Amino acid sequence: MDRGRRKEEVEKAYQIQAKAGVRGALQYGAVGTGLAAIGHYAWPAFRRQTLPFKAFLVSIVSVFGLCIHAESALQAHELEQRLRENTIRREARLDLARRGLVATETEIAKWKREHFAREQAEEETRTRMEPSAAAEHPTTAVSASASEQ
Repeated sequence: MDRGRRKEEVEKAYQIQAKAGVRGALQYGAVGTGLAAIGHYAWPAFRRQTLPFKAFLVSIVSVFGLCIHAESALQAHELEQRLRENTIRREARLDLARRGLVATETEIAKWKREHFAREQAEEETRTRMEPSAAAEHPTTAVSASASEQ
């Protein structure tokens, strides 16, 4: 995997983890605030505690939620990445075996580069074909967009 692609993957994982962490901190922070309110009205010993101590307890619960959600989101993302990588490697091994080649790491890396280059070329031809198809049949595109509304 080249450096540019690895940087993109790291940035994507960071974004997923950060978003999940914020969501978890907000959810658990709301739970902690609710529990602090219940404790304040239901338990006289908790009512006598200072506001900074209560805020400290709520922040502990929030940080716990942040850590739990961020870690679980990152692990789910890594699992998805591993499954995708294993599928690609399995396909590479099968294709290389059909060609009569031994599936070494070098051969798999070459196959991946060829495979992704082929996919990008197909994607570019598809994107070039789509605008021309819409230009050839403008009434079909207009009627389709009108039916969607």
